Amino acid sequence: MLRLHDPFDFWVRETPDAELAAFGARKVTYAAAAAHVHRLANALRGCGLRRGDRFAYLSKNSIELALMFYAASKAGVVPVPLNYRLAPPEWQYIINDAQARLLFVRGEYVAAIDPIRAGLATVERCVAVAVAAPLGWEDYDAFVAAAPATAPDVEVAAGDDVYQMYTSGTTGRPKGAVLTHAAVSAHLAQASFALNSVPGERALVVAPMYHAAAALMTFSTIWHGGALFIEEDFNPVVAVRAMSEQRIGRALLVPAMIQACLVMVPDVAAREYGPLRYIVYGASPISEATLRRAMDVFRCDFLQGYGMTETTAAVTYLLPADHHRALRDKPELLLSAGRAMVGTEVRVVDASDQPVPLGEVGEVIARGPQMMRGYWNLEQASHEALRGGWMHTGDAGRMDEEGYLYISDRVKDMIVSGGENVYPREVEEVLFEHPAVADVAVIGVPDEKWGESVKAIVVLREGASVQAVEIIEHCQGRLAGYKRPRSVEFVAELPRNPSGKVLKRELREPYWAGHTRRVS
Repeated sequence: MLRLHDPFDFWVRETPDAELAAFGARKVTYAAAAAHVHRLANALRGCGLRRGDRFAYLSKNSIELALMFYAASKAGVVPVPLNYRLAPPEWQYIINDAQARLLFVRGEYVAAIDPIRAGLATVERCVAVAVAAPLGWEDYDAFVAAAPATAPDVEVAAGDDVYQMYTSGTTGRPKGAVLTHAAVSAHLAQASFALNSVPGERALVVAPMYHAAAALMTFSTIWHGGALFIEEDFNPVVAVRAMSEQRIGRALLVPAMIQACLVMVPDVAAREYGPLRYIVYGASPISEATLRRAMDVFRCDFLQGYGMTETTAAVTYLLPADHHRALRDKPELLLSAGRAMVGTEVRVVDASDQPVPLGEVGEVIARGPQMMRGYWNLEQASHEALRGGWMHTGDAGRMDEEGYLYISDRVKDMIVSGGENVYPREVEEVLFEHPAVADVAVIGVPDEKWGESVKAIVVLREGASVQAVEIIEHCQGRLAGYKRPRSVEFVAELPRNPSGKVLKRELREPYWAGHTRRVS
C-alpha cells in the first residue's frame, strides 16, 4: 500500500526538472521541491517530533503549505491544517485538542496568534512563515535551511496517520478526523478513474488547502506528475485570468465560486480557455442555469464530488457524461450527487441502519477504503459515526433505480454556506452569551450567492431591547465570518416538541417553501 509521499518520490526521480508548483512569479521544480521537503522533514524530526506527533499549520494557500503535507509524510508526523477563516479562540481549541507540539503560522496570522499563545498548552515552538519573525518566534527559512536536504531515515507504514483535519460537530466543538496513508492513497487511486490527468498538466488551486477537497486536488495533481498553479485565495477575476492565460487543464471550484466567475468578471465569456479540460465542483449541487452558462463560457467538462472530510473527500461522483446526459434529456440529474465511486458502497438506510426502498428518504451511509480511522480522542463519536463499518454521513437522501444519489435534507442540522460547513449549535452557543438572548435557534435559509446563509431566530429576555445588527456584531471575534448570522428574526417563542427539542424543520419551512431540495 502506498504512502502519500511515494508518488511524489516517483516523479522527483522521473521528471526532476518538471514544474511542480507556481505561486505568483515563483516556480518550483520537482527536484527543488524534494530538497525543501527533505529539509522540512528533517527539521520536524530535529524538533523532537516522532511518529504520530501532531503539529499545526495556519496559512492561506502557498507552495510551502502544499509541500508541508509531503514533508510530514516523510517524517512520520501528523499535520493539522487550520482554517484561516476561524476566530482565534477556535484555533486555540483545535491546537490544544490536537496536542500540537509545533505551530507554523504564515503572514498576517502571526499577529492574530500572539494574544492566544499563552493558552496553547502543548505548543513548544512557533515558526513564522513569509513574514519577519517577532520576538519569541522562529524564522521559517532559517528553520528549514539548517536541516539536511537528504531524505530522512524514518519508517512510515501505510496504516500510519497522515493528517488530521477538523470538522465541526453538532455539539459545537470541532472533531479531528484522522486519515491514514492507506485511506488517502486508496482515494487517490479511486479518483484517478474520474480525475484523469497527464504529467505536466496544470491544476488551478484556489479553494483552501485546509479543506479536504482542495487537499485531494493537490495530492491528485502530484499523483499524476502534474503542476499546481496556486492562488493564495479565491478572487474571481484572478481565477478567470488564470484559467484563460496560464495553461490550466483542470480546476476545483465550489458552485458559489463558479457563479462569482460568471457574474463578477465582465469579459469572462470573451476569453479563451483552450487547455481547460474540466472543472470539479462540490459542497452542493449546481443549478441548471448556472451549469449551462458555465459550460457555454468555459467550454469544458464538469464533475461533481459528494463526500466529507471523514471520507478523505468523496464517496460519489456525478461524472462529465452524467452532466451531458442531464443537459440532453434528463435534467433532474443535475440535482443528483452522482453514483458511488469505484470501490465504494453507498446505501440509504432507516434509523436501524436497514436499507430503505428505492426512492424513499433515509440517512446516507458509505463504506470503502477511503474512510477515516476515526475522530481524534473521541472513541464514542468514532464508534457511532463508523458503526457497522459504514460512515454515517448525517445527510438524508434517496437513491433512484440507476444508483444516483439525491441529497434532500440533513439528519444533522448542518448548513453549507459557500462550500463551508456551519453547525448551528456552535453558533447558538455564542449567541446565548449575549445578555439579551433568552432563547435562540440557528437555521440555514436559501441564499442566491452562497447557497445557504445563516439565520438566527431569537427570543429576547423579558424587558430586553436589541437590534439585529447588535446580535450579528456580538459574533465578531468569536466566530469565523462565514458562521456569523446574516440575518436575525425576533420571535416570542420557539416551537418545540413535547421533549423540549426545537422544531427546526418548522422554522425552516417558510424559507424553503417552493424549493425542491432542503439543501443549497
